Amino acid sequence: MNRRSLIATAFALAMAGGAAPAFAQDVTIPLVSKGFQHQFWQAVRTGAEQAGTEFGVRIEFVGPDNESQVDRQIDMLSAALANNPPAIGFAALDSQAAIPLLRQAQDAGIHVVAFDSGVDSDIPVTTATTNNVAAAALAADKMAELLGGSGTVAVVAHDQVSATGVDRRDGFVNRLAEAHPDIQVVTIQYGGGDHLTSTEITKAILTANPDLGGMFGTNEGSAIGIVNGVRESGREGLVVIGYDSGSAQQEAIRDGLMAGAITQNPVGIGFETVRAALAAMNGEELPEIIDTGFFWYDASNMDEDHIRAVLYD
Repeated sequence: MNRRSLIATAFALAMAGGAAPAFAQDVTIPLVSKGFQHQFWQAVRTGAEQAGTEFGVRIEFVGPDNESQVDRQIDMLSAALANNPPAIGFAALDSQAAIPLLRQAQDAGIHVVAFDSGVDSDIPVTTATTNNVAAAALAADKMAELLGGSGTVAVVAHDQVSATGVDRRDGFVNRLAEAHPDIQVVTIQYGGGDHLTSTEITKAILTANPDLGGMFGTNEGSAIGIVNGVRESGREGLVVIGYDSGSAQQEAIRDGLMAGAITQNPVGIGFETVRAALAAMNGEELPEIIDTGFFWYDASNMDEDHIRAVLYD
């Protein structure tokens, strides 16, 4: 099965839950993402634009340059809402900072669909996302298996203010504490999802913990930062587990620098966000959460069709 067919399969899976009505081409749905620097967000955009094509609406996909620019994201959200769209998709960098603007949107009759990372509010009509707690718990189980049930690990997380940052950190750490008590988390550091910052953090962690057994990176930038830090430090035998599935992580797994990672379904997230927005505009009732799924992948299964369909380059 070629790449085009695999993407088509992912779209078909995303559409399996139902259909949205067609709308006139003058309808525009803005999606404000967390950023553009990761391949993950480009895959989300692909899914959103495919949904726009399928359902006959325009998509405007924007986001700040990196995932530390909360103020910039708020400005983009404000600008998008100023055009009074019928609905908007929003992936919050900070789960609380945008609530006043989103409340204004709700009061104006604009349907808010959260995607990837929700907000601490019931304003969104739904959230299209991965079950990040469960996915990170799976990463913890894999880490424990690869470490033989004991040892020390460190976490490089992308932030501690977004829902994804908190859920992935806590899902991993709590699962180790509950199910694998002989594995100790020695430190949790935050790199803002930036691979350069995460590289420097990783090198500092490795210097301070010469006997460290494993590291977990909670998003694409964090995971690649760990891989680069391990490579630059010359450390061997460290179990590295990542999150997301851009080409750099796939290459690191093939090269043996990373044991494996959790992949989301970013194309499905984008598609479901747009479809949910259109359903809300049509007066349909939506579930609180649209679970877009996740998978563990490593060198043993990453070329299987069902995994290739949710990896992205």
